[in-house]
Amino acid sequence: MTAKTLTRADLAEAVVRQVGLPRNESQELVELVLKEISSCLAEGEPVKLSSFGSFGIREKGERIGRNPKTGEEVPITPRRVLVFRPSNIMKDRINAGMQKPKAAE
Repeated sequence: MTAKTLTRADLAEAVVRQVGLPRNESQELVELVLKEISSCLAEGEPVKLSSFGSFGIREKGERIGRNPKTGEEVPITPRRVLVFRPSNIMKDRINAGMQKPKAAE
């Protein structure tokens, strides 16, 4: 399955087509929305988009990892990671075309 990656330009173009805003205003709108989401996440606030999913930040503590090439143990520093949980509606949309065909009898 080869799918095209959705870009900011694609999102702005969709706003132009579906909302009818001028192209430059559509680009500004997309940038504003993405900037707001990014800044909220950077501050540690969760972001919930109805019918899409939730973005959040998870704290990961320090732990010992292993270099797969050498087997040497290496400490992994504590960090914050971005997590995404799709909504049930999004899960249903994604899996809608994945129904298994019935076996031939």
